[in-house]
Amino acid sequence: MKKRVTGLGGFFFKTENPDKIKEWYSTHLGLPVDRYGCTFWWKDAEGNDCITQWSPMDRETDYFSPSKSSFMMNFRVANLELLLKTLEKEGVTVVGEIETFEYGKFGWILDPDGNKLELWEPIDSAFK
Repeated sequence: MKKRVTGLGGFFFKTENPDKIKEWYSTHLGLPVDRYGCTFWWKDAEGNDCITQWSPMDRETDYFSPSKSSFMMNFRVANLELLLKTLEKEGVTVVGEIETFEYGKFGWILDPDGNKLELWEPIDSAFK
């Protein structure tokens, strides 16, 4: 298996007031926020359009479970299904089942500190 992570897909973090935080980042850093946060467009090494998502989330979200961390990173990956099988064989804890949407497939693992990491095999064209 050659490629595993191909880029940062997103950074998600808990906050007391997601709307207030989005407004602050919009006002002071110029982020063009929407209800999900901010989407950054870029090109990969092959020239394909790609996105990275920045999203403040409500402090009470259970989306990061079983992690107790206040953040979750999302990594863009190649061949999610094969990667999860490989990681499991390597002793990495896989959390839940693969979920598929029009914008890609998602899977989750835990790092040695118990942080939940989201792995995303993206379909960036779905966002255009």
